[in-house]
Amino acid sequence: MSTHVGAVARRTRKITQRDIELFTEISGDRNPLHYDEEAARRSRFGGLIVQGGVTSGLLNAIVAEQLPGPGSVFLQVDWKFTAPVRPGDEITAEVEVLTAREDKPITQLRTTVTRQDGVVALDGTATVWCEPIRRPSVTYRGGVLVLPGAPGIPLCEHASHRRTWTRGRR
Repeated sequence: MSTHVGAVARRTRKITQRDIELFTEISGDRNPLHYDEEAARRSRFGGLIVQGGVTSGLLNAIVAEQLPGPGSVFLQVDWKFTAPVRPGDEITAEVEVLTAREDKPITQLRTTVTRQDGVVALDGTATVWCEPIRRPSVTYRGGVLVLPGAPGIPLCEHASHRRTWTRGRR
């Protein structure tokens, strides 16, 4: 995707309780506002909310997969979480290129995450390094992942796959 000023990319996802559980496994964030319905109901949020990392996670996916794309990483983010996201909400993350440096592969992005009701849940900017790489051509042969110039990598530990991998290394 082009990184010209004004370029936009979006990604939408319906948030589930499973998203909260998966993020908890990764992060260890067991805040009662994400799990304890009674505690969450008594809070200023009035009900369960998802972790901020779940809300912002779609922005990571856009930057890495769409705009600027593969090889891109965040250098800096300035995000404000302006409204809660709850299980069952459908959120749409959007990035827009504000600037793209000519002398370095650095791009400044406007970042937002909006709920299905039009309320902005996250708003801010991000600075991204855009490492110029291409995705490798990947093929699967007999259950083995084959990358150009690399030995076959077995997708499981089944003995026949290990033999294929060993043959591919010779």
